[in-house]
Amino acid sequence: MTITRCAWVSLDDPLYSRYHDEEWGVPLRGDDHALFERICLEGAQAGLSWITILRKRDNYRAAFDGFDPALVARYDDAKVAELLANPGIVRNRAKVNAAINNARAFLAVQEEFGSFDRYLWDYVDGKPIQNRWRAMTEIPAETELSRKLSKDLQKRGFKFVGPTICYAMMQAIGMVNDHTVDCYRHAEVAG
Repeated sequence: MTITRCAWVSLDDPLYSRYHDEEWGVPLRGDDHALFERICLEGAQAGLSWITILRKRDNYRAAFDGFDPALVARYDDAKVAELLANPGIVRNRAKVNAAINNARAFLAVQEEFGSFDRYLWDYVDGKPIQNRWRAMTEIPAETELSRKLSKDLQKRGFKFVGPTICYAMMQAIGMVNDHTVDCYRHAEVAG
């Protein structure tokens, strides 16, 4: 039996297929550490392919203390230098500094809303938007909602959270179901 996946999935890369099949588009709820990881990784991906970041994900987890925002928020110049010397991650000073800055902003959002999860999922009234795209060409790079989220995150001091990055995160964490309707995961994720 042939399994149909979203057209963006590289069938010759098991890491990419596994990410699509098990994680992408699945609603991520109740795990602020995982949500902080997604913000950091989506920001690191800016200008690069997602598979590049996916292949470095374990290195990122080790380098950034499991994406514990309370720890990342306390990083100093010595830690930044260590990160910039780490070949296992994208060694871009602006992106590294953004992750640290975003950890501080993330903690402020947690303080205000009780959790980052609550803040983020309020944008979709707590339930994923179920899109019914027939082809990848129909899927937008950003939406009015991702522009609204981006604007608010930037107002709160976040960096590398433009509307396209926000929409990619919304897709990844299941705030929107952007599996195409011919993909076997569309119905599974919708359920």
